[in-house]
Parts: sequence; structure tokens; C-alpha cells
Amino acid sequence: MRKLTKKERFKDKVLSKFQVYNSIFSTLPYESISNTGVMLPLFEKICIEGYEKNNNPTQIVDYFFSTYLNENSENEKIDLLFQFIQYIERQVVLFDAVEDAAFSKINNLDGIGTLRSLKEEVESKNKKKEFKKYLSKFKIRPVLTAHPTQFYPGSVLGIITDLTKAVKDNDLVEIKTLLSQLGKTPFFKNKKPSPYDEAVSLTWYLENVFYNSISNIYKYIRSNIFDGKEFNNDIINLGFWPGGDRDGNPYVTTEITLETANKLRSDIIKNYYRDIRNLRRRLTFKNIESIIIDLESRLYSSITKFSDKPKISLKDLKKQLYRVREILIAEHKSLFLDQLDDVINKVNIFGYHFASLDIRQDSRIHSQAFESIFKIAQKSVIPKIKVDYSILNDEEKIKILSKLKGNITLDSFNKKDLAVSILGSIRAMKTIQNSNGEMGSNRYIISNNQSAVNILEVFTMFKLSDWNTPSVDIVPLFETVSDLKVAANVMESVYNNPLYRKHLSYRRDQQTIMLGFSDGTKDGGYLMANWSILKAKESLTSISRKYGIKAVFFDGRGGPPARGGGNTHQFYASMGTFVESDEIQLTVQGQTISSNFGTIDSCQYNLEQLLSAGIQNRVLNFDSNDSKKEDKSILDNLAKISYKAYTDFKNHPKFVPYLEHMSTIRYYAKTNIGSRPSKRGKSDDKFDFSSLRAIPFVGSWSQLKQNVPGFFGVGTALKYYHDKNKFSELKKLYQRSAFFRTLISNSMMSLTKSFFKLTAYMKEDPEFGEFWSLIYDEYKLSKSLILKLSGYKILMENEPANKASIQTREKIVLPLITIQQYALRKIKAIERGEINKSELKTYEKMVTRSLFGNINASRNSA
Repeated sequence: MRKLTKKERFKDKVLSKFQVYNSIFSTLPYESISNTGVMLPLFEKICIEGYEKNNNPTQIVDYFFSTYLNENSENEKIDLLFQFIQYIERQVVLFDAVEDAAFSKINNLDGIGTLRSLKEEVESKNKKKEFKKYLSKFKIRPVLTAHPTQFYPGSVLGIITDLTKAVKDNDLVEIKTLLSQLGKTPFFKNKKPSPYDEAVSLTWYLENVFYNSISNIYKYIRSNIFDGKEFNNDIINLGFWPGGDRDGNPYVTTEITLETANKLRSDIIKNYYRDIRNLRRRLTFKNIESIIIDLESRLYSSITKFSDKPKISLKDLKKQLYRVREILIAEHKSLFLDQLDDVINKVNIFGYHFASLDIRQDSRIHSQAFESIFKIAQKSVIPKIKVDYSILNDEEKIKILSKLKGNITLDSFNKKDLAVSILGSIRAMKTIQNSNGEMGSNRYIISNNQSAVNILEVFTMFKLSDWNTPSVDIVPLFETVSDLKVAANVMESVYNNPLYRKHLSYRRDQQTIMLGFSDGTKDGGYLMANWSILKAKESLTSISRKYGIKAVFFDGRGGPPARGGGNTHQFYASMGTFVESDEIQLTVQGQTISSNFGTIDSCQYNLEQLLSAGIQNRVLNFDSNDSKKEDKSILDNLAKISYKAYTDFKNHPKFVPYLEHMSTIRYYAKTNIGSRPSKRGKSDDKFDFSSLRAIPFVGSWSQLKQNVPGFFGVGTALKYYHDKNKFSELKKLYQRSAFFRTLISNSMMSLTKSFFKLTAYMKEDPEFGEFWSLIYDEYKLSKSLILKLSGYKILMENEPANKASIQTREKIVLPLITIQQYALRKIKAIERGEINKSELKTYEKMVTRSLFGNINASRNSA
């Protein structure tokens, strides 16, 4: 029997089932659902036909109304559009559940990129010794963030989980019950979640998914690669930002940080308790049962307040588990040893921290706070130094900073002083380490890092918090193109500081450096951001090695290609030996958490892909990026050309007005999906691009179905070589460089998700018509030249199943984005005085409500 292709499996296991269950949803015994379920397919058909005829969204909606609702009142028509929005949101949930349920059927869980496949390849090339050696030191660190790109409230996430299981089991009764629940469950949040609410939402994934997936991976490595012997490497560490990320979020307080750390400790102890309780049913043997009962009791009593010490220390827990292991082997023929080892592995991996809580704040906030800290220090720590810190140059500041240490208490400041929140965070880290272990909170990240002073000010604040040898990694985050260019110089200056160099010697001579894809793309465009980050990694690796330091890179990635997402596994597999890669660290956020790590199967598969990418790079020398000089020269030139095109575009006089008046960017803050404001600094109504965050920036282009950050400048750069009759050089580069292929592949995804017929009406706009045409021309140019470069006839030709998923999701939301544009056009008409102002709030609400389903359907749109 012929084996089905991945695309055929997708059609069989996802599309067919979705159509069946979607028909069940439309027949649920709720009047609004049944009426909507009948009318929506008709509206969808009119949308498809309308765009084929080059009609605009207003014409499409009006034609639908005149055809099917001619006798209805205006209020009834508006109500139906809102019902369509709600119905489509639930269709997206259903599709998510069906696709998640089919994950193991569509993807080969033993195929390319998995540990089993990698092991077989390593053995066939006689490199098992090198493989084991590298696995003994290599690590990956996914860091879960609370960035607002996930529009599902917790109640809906729970339904998706249950629905996924019901679809897997083909339990029609349960599916119908859950669809009924889904039909009555609200999606819209009436108020913003608190940072602690966000933390609670994400700990669900830790407790129910990562806990088991990581254990499964560790178990496989130990059993099949290390032949059952222990290997001293917690190969997967988890990071956690909710409750600790203060950058631009005034609602994250020291109390919230401590509360989150307590939640993490409580949850991991709860998981251990459940495992020990299950183990107790098997380990009923002499000299063992009493130990297990005691462990169960003490763990249960340890699920308690943060201020209370656990009834059993982590050290004692490990000691008792290993004691049970010895008795089991010596006296009971190793019965149920695998189950016991699984618990021991989990305790060794997760400790009492579960995930490491990172603290983050902006360098500009640190500098403001440090001025008041310095004034207090002058009174108590350095009374003889009479200088105005704010007017010193960087060299003078560094000299002064080296002299500061001591213990400045929080009551030295006014309660509203910025210094209180920053020093409070630092002291909270010490408290967390005392209760959850050092891994509980041992990294302080400096956003918008621009100089050595930014790093040394934070280091000094630790020294002024009664922490002489901080057990903390201070992590600079370089984000803009200009910051990335000087990153190596900044780090060299820091490495030359004797006190900081001594600190690094206590931190295993390692320096973690974070690089931001999101703001890099917003600042410099897609090609330049990615190329600048790779060059920065090479120069930072070189300068760090010069000083005997190992650089560890932490990538701030979002979901879509425009924010460093897309095919991240291919990206890491393409790094060469000029870049330190003993660890892969990256942020995972919003929809990417639920889509890539939402089930045990998908989580394990994607973690294995990351592991495989790093190992392929070093052990198998897989298509590495140790390119020829001419390759780097071409990449550098492509980046410069695209950067100029993107910069000219960004400096266009209509760039900011277009975003403000023609996109949904003003409505992001109204969605109540995250605790953090949509822009940095003080909140006011004035639109300021510089303070705008990358998420609403990228997300707004996605809502327009233009996806500018993922392709703008790419076509112009490729055209340069085409016009110079040097396109063959690019084709050779495409064949040689996995890095370049990955960039082009991710840009293809952005182009695939674009749909310019939606906004084609804008080309007739007297103010923005020319600007819209500028974007569309670059889209057409990028698409045609990328197809020529790759040799494909259609975009994503090499990923037919992924493309089928994208196309299905885009088809589901086509009526939704049509309604969104219809509402935006109505608002414009109201602003021109053509429609009564009394309808403004209704259409603004329609735009805001339409954001949800579109974002969720895209899964990596923001």
C-alpha cells in the first residue's frame, strides 16, 4: 500500500475531520449559532467571489446584505456581523484542536530532526563518541514570555485541550458537548490580566506539558545514547518571564515577582507529589513503602506559602529517592526501577524552581534610578567623593562604579522612587534563590543595552544590595542595528573591567548575551536584522574567546518570521564554528507556546528539533555557515541594499500616518490580552513610532494582510543582482548557505500570508494610494524573485502540508478580515462626516473584536 504524503495525511486527518466537526458545530441547539452557521458559508462565498471581481470590503458586505438581509433592519445586520466574528473565533479553536490532535499522524515523530533519527545518522557516520561528548555539555533553554500574542483566555485553552483529546479518541458525544461549551464561553476579556494572571496561565504548560515532554527526552537520551547510565547534564532548562519582566510594564512589582516564584515552586512540588503518590501504588515493598509514604506526606505539606520552608528540602528529597533506588536494586530485583528513575530524573532537572524566573528592565530606567542611588551612596558608602554623577562621561562613571559596594536599604528612598522597584527586584532574586535554589532566579536582563556603563550600573546595584559575589548572570540585550554593530566593543570594555571579570570567573567564565530580533526588524528591516545579529554573534564570539570567556547567546524571538520566528530549527542548524553554540536559548511566546508546545507530542517534537539543530551544527557539520568570503560579501551587500530600501520606506512621510489611520494599530491596547501597555513610556493619545512595541507593529501589518516586516527590502536587494546579471551568484549562495535558505524560506511564509486584494481599495485613496502601491510593488517584486531564486513555481512549494494549513486558516478568517476592513472604512466615513457619529463606538468595537480570531488563526502573526 502506498504511503501517504504529509500533505495527503493533512487532508485526511485534519481537513476532513474539521469539515465533519464544523458541520456538527453549526447544528448545535442555539438559535444564534444555527442561524449564523447557515449564513456564514454564504457570506464566505460572496467574499471569495467579490475579491475575484476586485470589489472592496464595503461592496462585498453591502452585496451580502442586499442579497440575503434586504428586509432586515440595520441593527439586525450589525448583530449578524458580530455573530459572524464570534462564530469564526470558535471555528479557529476547533481547527486548532483538530490539528493538534493529528500532530503525531501528520509529523513523523521518529523522522528527520528527532533524536532517534539523529542517533541513527550519528551511528552511521561513526560519530557516537563525539555525539555523547557534545550531549554532555549542550543545552537548550526555551524561555516562556507573557508577550501579548495569545488571545485565548484560560477557559478557552482548557476547552482546546479537552477537545483535542476528544478528537484524538473520536469521541463524538464528548466533541458535541465541548462544542456546546465553546459556543457559550466568552472570548473577550473585560479587563486586562495582571502579570500574575499571565504567570498562572503559562504555568499550566509547565505543569501539564513541559514536565512530561522534557522527562521523556531525558529518558530517551539516557536509555538509548548513554546506555542507561546517568549523564551529568540537565540538557533542557526552562526560563520564565511573566512576573519578572518589568520592561515597560509598571504592573510588575516585587510582590508579584515573589508571588510568581512561589507559584513555580508550589507547582513543581505538586507534580512531584502526584508522581510519588502514583509510585506508592507500586513500591509496596519492605524497607521502601514507609519511605515513600513519608515522602508523599512531606511533599503534600510543602505545597504551601512562599514564606514557609518546604517540609522536605530538595537535598533530602534526592537523598531519600536514591536510598529507595539502592534498596530496590539490592533487595527487590529492580522492580519498577524505570518509574522511580523517571521521578529522580525530574527532580534533578526541575529542582524546586521548575523554571528560572528572569528579571528584566530597560537601561534608561536603570540610569534614571542610579542617579538617586548614587546620591544615597554619597551619604553612606562614598562620603568623600563629591561629584555630580549625571554629568560624568562613560570612562569617569566606570571608574566611580568600581569603588561602590555596601548595603543601601530600600527605606533610604522615597517609596515612589524608581530605585525602590529596581533594588527591590534585586533583593527579591536573593529571596527566591534562598527558597527555590539558585536556578530559581539567576539572570538580570538589561533591555536597550547601549554601553558598558549600562551593564556596570546594574552590576553595581547588586553590589550595593549586600550581594558581594552575586550568583546572577547580568545579561545585556542588544536590539537595534546600531547597538548590534557596537556590541563587541561594549563587551570588550566590560571584560577589561577587573571587578566584572572577577565576577565572570565566579560564573564559570560565561557571559550570556541577548540579541533582539523583534526590535531589530522594526528598526532595520528583515534582512539587515538577521544579518546584523549573525555578524554580532561572530564578533561577540571572537572577542569573548580573546578574553577566555564563553559567550552564550539568548535570542529574543517572536512567532512570525518578522520577529525571528518561522523555521527556527533550520536557523540554528546553519550556525558555523565562528559562533558559540553550546547552548540554544530563545524566547517562546503567545501563540507559539500553544501551537508548538501545546501538547506533549508537539512539545517533545519541537524540543527535539532544537536539540537536533544544535548537534547537527557541531557534530555533523551540517551545512554550516562557515561561508566563503564572497558569500559573506554577498550577504552583507544584500543586507545593506534591503536596509536602505526599508529605511527609505520607514522615512516616507506617509509611513506613520498610514499605520495610524489605515491599520488596526490603535486598537491593540483595547483587546485586554496582556498586562503590558502597547507602547513604552507615558501613555497618551499621540502616536509615537519610536515608543511603539514590536508586537502591535508586526501584528498590525498582519491584520492588513500585508506582512511588510517579513519581506520589505528583500525584493529590492534581489533585484540589484538580477539587474547586474549576477543572479546566478545568488542561486549558488542559495544552494550553499542554509542560513540564506532559511531567511528566504521564512520570507516566503510572510508572503504566503499576505492578501493584497483585501486592501486594494487603498490604491485609490487620495492620501495613501501611492504609499499602498509602494508596498504592493515590493510584495510583487519579492515574490517573483524569490520564486526565481528557489526554482519553485509557487510559494512554500517545499512545505505543502504547512502551506495547506495556512491556506485553510486564511480561508476561515477571510470573512473576519472583510468585516474588519468594512468597519475601518465605516470609521473613516464617520471621520469625514459622511455617517452619524453615534455609530462610531459600534464600529470601533467591531474592529477590536475582529482582532482575536485573525491573530489566533495565524498562530505566529505577532
